[in-house]
Amino acid sequence: MDKKPDWIKVKALSEEAFSAITSVSNRYNLHTVCQEALCPNINECWSLKTATFLLMGNICTRNCRFCSVKTGDPNGYTDRDEPLNIAKAANELELKYLVLTSVDRDDLEDCGASHFAQTVKEIKRINPDIMVETLIPDFKKSFLENLISAKPHTIGHNIETVERLTRVLRDKRADYKKSLNVLKNIKEINPEIITKSAIQLGFGETETEIKKILSDLKEYKVDIVVIGQYLRPTDKQVPVTEYIHPEKFQLYKAYAEKLGFMRVISSPFARSSYKAYI
Repeated sequence: MDKKPDWIKVKALSEEAFSAITSVSNRYNLHTVCQEALCPNINECWSLKTATFLLMGNICTRNCRFCSVKTGDPNGYTDRDEPLNIAKAANELELKYLVLTSVDRDDLEDCGASHFAQTVKEIKRINPDIMVETLIPDFKKSFLENLISAKPHTIGHNIETVERLTRVLRDKRADYKKSLNVLKNIKEINPEIITKSAIQLGFGETETEIKKILSDLKEYKVDIVVIGQYLRPTDKQVPVTEYIHPEKFQLYKAYAEKLGFMRVISSPFARSSYKAYI
């Protein structure tokens, strides 16, 4: 399915926002999702002084069929200056809300959890008023304890797709129940931490399966859920099976709200960090 419907129109990037983020991130040798993905929401997020930084480089140790991030072996490398540089960049950009995410780093002993924790601590040290959200890989419970000790405002982990399609679309090391348990473990360690997860639609999932994944997330005490449309990054990734109509997104939003989620973001362009600071 190559032809996009009328409601899938990428908004023009704000030159002011893109230039500001690019200038600062280049100076500190950082990666942002805003730039890497040419995110269609950059204008709106920037107006709310929100940005998403990508930790630990842009080479992922996993290979999900919907993702265009380069797969390889980073050989254990991390930039020790990155936590402080991100803190400086966030302060310089006068951010109010900062999302930290990363590639998967199975080559590291703790999969990068300590790097996340150190970055959160540096941000809070330089500017304690910035709210920090972390969007993490499937960390083990012991790794989570280190991150949670740094006291991020929100911790997200994306379940991505319905159970039936998990083995088809996600890396073989990923697992539907494993993702649910990551979210469960966060709450067990600290019930006050806000948890968040995101789902992509358009892979051929059914309405029943979508309602089931929402029910499962709620059962595992997830606070915020994001529902968005999968858009094929390049011809190398799995094609879109269906473009979900915006009215359907509103129906799923209503269903999720009835389940009792604290917050539901549901629209074709919704992404993990979209409207994070609202």
